[in-house]
Amino acid sequence: MNVLAIGAHPDDIELGCGAALVGHRRGGHRVTLLVMTTGERGPQDARSRVQEQEDAAALLGADLLWGRFVDGEVPDGRPAVDVIEEALRISGADVVYTHAPNDSHQDHRATSVASLAACRRLSSVLMYESPTSVGFTPSVFVDAKGLVENKLDLLRAHVSQVLKNGLVDLEAVESQARYRGFQARLRHAEGFVVDRFRWDPAPAAPAPRAEVDLDLSLAEVSA
Repeated sequence: MNVLAIGAHPDDIELGCGAALVGHRRGGHRVTLLVMTTGERGPQDARSRVQEQEDAAALLGADLLWGRFVDGEVPDGRPAVDVIEEALRISGADVVYTHAPNDSHQDHRATSVASLAACRRLSSVLMYESPTSVGFTPSVFVDAKGLVENKLDLLRAHVSQVLKNGLVDLEAVESQARYRGFQARLRHAEGFVVDRFRWDPAPAAPAPRAEVDLDLSLAEVSA
């Protein structure tokens, strides 16, 4: 499976669907990240946010693409749609993760709108929450059992946001995973709002049917 995860800024993807992406990688799936801006207007560390995102992608084992829009000015029209369509082509995505549209940050909203337009022919599109999401009510959950610490490791790569400025609270992220797990009747989970989601209920390899000698069975019951 080929997976494309889209975020407006460095660390958005890891916050929203980091555990799910770790699960994809463990399953042998190819993961591509598209980050629409470099987050240049946010707090920086000795390393740039570009390097932090590169480190996180390397830790995940994912390919990394940049949208090269100005932080705070992601459009929701043709230019952004073109960038996302090109990322879809490069990644060969079967499933896309992107921002949910109800969000107080304009870049998140614009990225969501452009993603849904670009993915209009795709069968599986899941939208994740961020700390600035508004009224987020998930309807699909990914089991994050054994994946939360890996998600936190991805976030730790974003030193300027986590360790230096405290904009990302790792304890809150872990608590959120536990709360979404409670909602999903799991230990830990990530929640998503679904635009479209294709699910194949057929097992990959059907178990062979047991052959039963009906006459013998009836004889044994009669005896």
